[in-house]
Amino acid sequence: MTQEIVIDRRFRGPPNSGNGGYSCGVLGDRFDGVATVTLRRPPPLDSPLQLVDDRGLLRLLDGDTLIGEAAPDTLEIEVPASPGMEVARTGSTGYVGFQAHPFPTCFVCGPEREPGDGLRIFPGPVGDGSLVSAPWSPDPSLDGGVGLVHRRHVWAALDCPSYFALPRAPLALLGRLTARIDRIPEVGEPLVVMGWHVGSEGRKHFAGSALADTGGEVVAHALATWVEIDRLPG
Repeated sequence: MTQEIVIDRRFRGPPNSGNGGYSCGVLGDRFDGVATVTLRRPPPLDSPLQLVDDRGLLRLLDGDTLIGEAAPDTLEIEVPASPGMEVARTGSTGYVGFQAHPFPTCFVCGPEREPGDGLRIFPGPVGDGSLVSAPWSPDPSLDGGVGLVHRRHVWAALDCPSYFALPRAPLALLGRLTARIDRIPEVGEPLVVMGWHVGSEGRKHFAGSALADTGGEVVAHALATWVEIDRLPG
């Protein structure tokens, strides 16, 4: 089965390609349970792409070029306790992206995006600095139906917070995201976003992320693989 999709420019990360988490969500939201999405190329914007379902393995194609692929998976990662909303708000004031940002118009974490357009998730260090956190309240434009956030926007929210948890914040792009959504958040629901470093192997860096409600219950979490690059994409 093949379906044509288009990643709208609103959902960009770098200026000319899709935000990694949102793009992963375009594939990952087709699965009810845990899924892993691997991005092979920067997802093009405003261009018809082909989503191919090959017996449960999803592939996103731009003509003959493989952009990404997704499959069911498992996720075993320890999620830290939520620091709470007040701590998250304080941590967000220390967001390094306010001073310098490689992609300031990123859909998820770009400080140049307006409320109601970007997610405006700005995670900063809390506690001993091993965790970054920020508040997030999904706006009505993210409604996937009956007042609940569309699943692909949950995937997007799990993307950038893991990057800002990496040591020395290397220039990197999302290569892989494994996500589990236990509960779809409501539009307008106050959430605590978290990110933490898991490990590194050469140019690959691994980090976790999670969304928690005001009671500290984790509603979604993920493990990301970030790949260092030498220069900004065109």
